[in-house]
Amino acid sequence: MQIILNRNNCMQVPTRLFDLLEWRKELHPERPVFKFKENGQWKDHYIDEYIEKVNLISYALMHLGVKKGENIGLISAGRPEWNYVDFGVQQTGAVLLPIYPTISEEDYQFILNDAQVRLLVVETPALYKKISNIRERLPHLENLCTIVPMEGVKSMDDIYEIGRQYLASHPEAPSQLQSIKDSLTTDDVCTMIYTSGTTGIPKGAMLAHRGLIMNVVEIKESPGKTWTKALSWLPMCHIYERMMGYLYQWLCFEIAYAESIAKVADDCKEISPNMMACVPRFIEKVYDKIYRKGEKMTGVKKKIFDWAIDLAFRYDLDESKLSMWYKLQKSIADKLVYKEIRESMGGELYMLVSGGATIQPRLTRFFSCVGLDLYEGYGLTECSPLIAVTNSNKKGRKIGSVGFAMREIEVRIDTDTSEIQCRGGNVMKGYYNAPELTAQAIDGDGWFHTGDTGYFDPDGYLFITGRTKSMFKTSMGKYINPEVIEEKMKQSPFIMDMMVVGAEQKFAAALIAPDFDMLKDWCRRHGVKASNPDEMIADKDVIARFQRVVDKYNAELGVTEQVKRFALVAEPWTESNKMLTPTQKLIRRNVAAAYQQQIDALFR
Repeated sequence: MQIILNRNNCMQVPTRLFDLLEWRKELHPERPVFKFKENGQWKDHYIDEYIEKVNLISYALMHLGVKKGENIGLISAGRPEWNYVDFGVQQTGAVLLPIYPTISEEDYQFILNDAQVRLLVVETPALYKKISNIRERLPHLENLCTIVPMEGVKSMDDIYEIGRQYLASHPEAPSQLQSIKDSLTTDDVCTMIYTSGTTGIPKGAMLAHRGLIMNVVEIKESPGKTWTKALSWLPMCHIYERMMGYLYQWLCFEIAYAESIAKVADDCKEISPNMMACVPRFIEKVYDKIYRKGEKMTGVKKKIFDWAIDLAFRYDLDESKLSMWYKLQKSIADKLVYKEIRESMGGELYMLVSGGATIQPRLTRFFSCVGLDLYEGYGLTECSPLIAVTNSNKKGRKIGSVGFAMREIEVRIDTDTSEIQCRGGNVMKGYYNAPELTAQAIDGDGWFHTGDTGYFDPDGYLFITGRTKSMFKTSMGKYINPEVIEEKMKQSPFIMDMMVVGAEQKFAAALIAPDFDMLKDWCRRHGVKASNPDEMIADKDVIARFQRVVDKYNAELGVTEQVKRFALVAEPWTESNKMLTPTQKLIRRNVAAAYQQQIDALFR
């Protein structure tokens, strides 16, 4: 295992990600590394099995003639085998190319051809069929296998067997593999991740071991010293979840893979994790579920619930600013309301780590008061991913901020555009086979241009204000940052999603996708007869209710930012209809194209 001293020169740390195998075996071989549900039962996977299968995959790749720098594809949800493939590929010097399981056949075709993938592992028969449909258009693809066994198709068991046979016929194989591993450095590319494409054709960001390890070192002190369990449910090809997985392995946690996003709450109750990564959209949905539960209460119970919720929204992360009276009320609310909320998430969940977008400040207050401390990180795939992050130190968090810049990189704010730029070992090596695009993203002095705008406050906390490419100018010459308006109005439980429009128009307007679960409850309570989304968005009482929501938040905005008109849409915006990326970010160009008639009508 290659090692270096950390910044405090007090402990040795791995320098390549696959060194975590040896690290884990030395520290806690008795603990399960992974938990995964099979046939309705959680099954434990231990380090010896992990190392054995990783090595067998490496031997199989050696048999197939895989060389350093070659791209190996993986399409799978989170499960133990994801990690086996990851480290099995890395140990040979090849590059793992994880791809989202939910993208289109056209996107698969582009990525697999662009990366010249000749070996691809997919999780399920359904994914196998999807790739088979385009197989004739994938000239580089030679080997395709599944993780879940499928009759007549090569599976992971076959890969393991190829590795065993290679080992049996090549006694020198272990020393050959060790020689390859010894030749790899912390600056070698270990993975390539194609960006989700919110602004154009996906690009393959090449990331080195160093960047991901820098991320882990930055945040490894924040989890509690006695914690041992994490739940993983975000896609593993999401760089934030991937990095968190390495963190969990560094800390010798047991990683339980959720059955699905719909089963996260159920899995929490069964596993009782101490922490998990999430995205703001998930946080918003959890809160909305809590809110709707309170809306169904009556009498004294509802009054207590509403009081406790209001109290949580007045919480301050700096508890020295809380009065004794507030603390007394909080202790009462904890026994009556907050404890039940925590128990609904397993009872031992102490930290939610959010990435992908900024969180509404009120939700940071709420969840932290309840006892589910909400931490934020900011970054991009190209930065492995972190640029800034909050931490568990006394002054490690501030409401509305994504925390402090990572200590081993440089971060600056462009004085003309307010764009956030960074430079350091976390930044990608470049975009695969795209030197011109790389030059656009990383300037001659090594500064990566994020496309995000923000500022540092006097205490050094970073605040994100929007995307440079999302901003637009009205015909009156006023610049508008739509994300600021959207995030403010999405505080309403009635609004699931929203897109502000108005480029070259006289005013700002918006498309609003309601939270139909919330709206259905409201219609029932107020005698509105509408029974489906199309009827709801056409009902005059529903429209009037949304007008009151818009008016409420308009009052907190500047005159030029206020939403003058809006249109409700019946179809939820999802990943499947290509309105959201796999990381739940709005794909503005797709929404605009789908609703062009409604947008045009807003400005007539």
